[in-house]
Amino acid sequence: MPRRLEMDRWLFGVTVALCLLGAVMIFSASAVTAEEKYDHSYYFLVRQSAWLLLGLLGMFALMRMDYRRLRQPAVVYTSVCLVLLLLVGTFFADKSHETHRWIRYGPVGIQPSELAKLAVILYLAWFLDHKRRSRAPMEFSKEAGLQTILPAAGPVLIFVCLILAQPDLGTGVDIVLVATTILFAAGISWKWIATGFLTSLPALYLLITRVSYRNTRMSSFLHPDSDPQGAGFQLMQSLIAVGSGGFTGVGLMESKQKLFYLPEAHTDFIYAVICEELGYIGAILVIALFLVYGWRGLRAAFAAPDGFGRLLALGITALVLSQALINFAVVLGLVPTKGIPLPFVSYGGSSLLVMLLATGALLNISQQATEP
Repeated sequence: MPRRLEMDRWLFGVTVALCLLGAVMIFSASAVTAEEKYDHSYYFLVRQSAWLLLGLLGMFALMRMDYRRLRQPAVVYTSVCLVLLLLVGTFFADKSHETHRWIRYGPVGIQPSELAKLAVILYLAWFLDHKRRSRAPMEFSKEAGLQTILPAAGPVLIFVCLILAQPDLGTGVDIVLVATTILFAAGISWKWIATGFLTSLPALYLLITRVSYRNTRMSSFLHPDSDPQGAGFQLMQSLIAVGSGGFTGVGLMESKQKLFYLPEAHTDFIYAVICEELGYIGAILVIALFLVYGWRGLRAAFAAPDGFGRLLALGITALVLSQALINFAVVLGLVPTKGIPLPFVSYGGSSLLVMLLATGALLNISQQATEP
C-alpha cells in the first residue's frame, strides 16, 4: 500500500502566517503614502493581495506535483534560458529609479533578478546531483575540481554579472551566498570555496569604492550621524523607529516614522515599522517564524529521498534565511543599507511570488521525506 503523503503543517503554517502578517503591515506602513500618491489608501495592499493569490496558487500546484519532475533537463535548461533572456531584456526596458531591474507590461511589472534566485538553486541542485550520481561519493569529493566548478559556477556568474550591471549589488551577493551554500553541501572542497572568496574580494572592493553612491552608503553606515539629513537619513530613521517601539510597541497603525520620515517603509524597511508598532514582542515573533521555517526546511533537506531533493530544499531554505538575515541586519544598522526585501512580508510581487513557489517545492520535498 503506498505511503500517504502528508503536508508539513509547521512549514505551511509559518509561511501563511508571514504572508498574513506582511499584508497587515504593508497596509499599516503604506496607507498614508498610498493616499497621498494614488488617492487610494488600499493601493499597495490590493496589488500585494493579487500577487499573494497568484503565489498561493503556484505554491499549491508545486505542492501537488512531484518535485522530481523539476530535475528533467528540459525543465532546468528552459528555466535558465528564460531567466537569462529576461535579465538581458531589462536593459531594453525603461529605467526605473535609474536602474534596469524591471520588465513592465501595463500595470504589471516583474523583476527577473528574483526569478534568477530560483533558477540558480534549481540548476545547481540538478547539476551537482547529476555529477554525484555519475560517480562514487569518494571519487566526487576528491576530483570535484575545475571540471565540476566551472560548469556549475558558469551560469551563476553570468546571472550575477547581469544583475550587477543593472545595477543591484545586494541581490548579486545574495545569489552568491546561496550558491556557495549549495556547493559546499554538495561536497565541494572548502579550499575551492575559499579560493573563490579571496578572488572575489578585489572585485567587491572596486564595486563599492569606485561607485559613488555605494561609497556614500558605506560612509553613512560607518558614521550615520555625520549627515543625518542626507546620506545617513534612512538608517537614522530606521533606528529611531526600532528604538521607539519599546517592549510592546506603540500600537498597530500608530507608527510615526512611516509618515514620510522612513523611506521605503512598506518595502525594504517594513521590519522597522514592525519593531515600532509591535515592539520587541513583534520583532522577536517575526524572527521566531523564520527560525521555524529554517528548522522545517533543514528537516526536509536532511530527510529528502535523493540528492536533488536534498540540495533543492537546502538551497530554498538558505535563500529565505539569508534574505531575512540581511534585511534584519540592514534595518538594525549592522550592515550597509541595501534593498533586500524581507521574504513574505515586504511589499513586492516578484519577491513574494518566487518565495511562495520555492516554498511549494519545499513542501513537496517534505511530503516525500523518508525519515522524520
